[in-house]
Amino acid sequence: MFEAITPAMAARMQALEALDAADRTDGTPHAKRLRQIPPETGRFLAILAASAPAGNLVEVGTSAGYSALWLSLACRARGGVLASIDRDPDKLALAEETLRLAGCADAVRLVRGDALEALAAMRGIAFAFIDANRDVLWPCVALLAERLVPGGILAADNVISHAHEIPGVVERILADPRLDGVVVPIGSGVLLARRRA
Repeated sequence: MFEAITPAMAARMQALEALDAADRTDGTPHAKRLRQIPPETGRFLAILAASAPAGNLVEVGTSAGYSALWLSLACRARGGVLASIDRDPDKLALAEETLRLAGCADAVRLVRGDALEALAAMRGIAFAFIDANRDVLWPCVALLAERLVPGGILAADNVISHAHEIPGVVERILADPRLDGVVVPIGSGVLLARRRA
């Protein structure tokens, strides 16, 4: 389904995994941490994105570009480009470096700005991944539910590990009549939803 992960991609993934592990133990302030997904979640997302219907791919929460590397595999398989949104210029600079070093800059377009404003301007979304501050989870889902193509896929990270920070939000998403959804116990917990026809 995918092209093989190149040595350059693998090297950058390993470097980011080491940085992320260090961030979690060395006293780096929470807002400055990479807070990226584990490799098994990356592979899961790449499979989902590659399986989505025709349309655009978007990510909310770029950080240093680790998940974008995984999603770039799906972009190459589909012939598309991922739009990855973040408002932190330092993390976007890291992401730009990640994409350059990994040779994936052609498969990912970095978007600096507010996620809700950026999403409001998008249409025809086939796959969306949300890995941002929990306070924007429901507003992002509400916008995306109207912008997903029929059969479009939405995934949101940290719904098990940070359930205490989003009381009632997962239940609200799972009850949304526009979506069919389930919580998948992979990594920190991924909410997976599909846009009904």
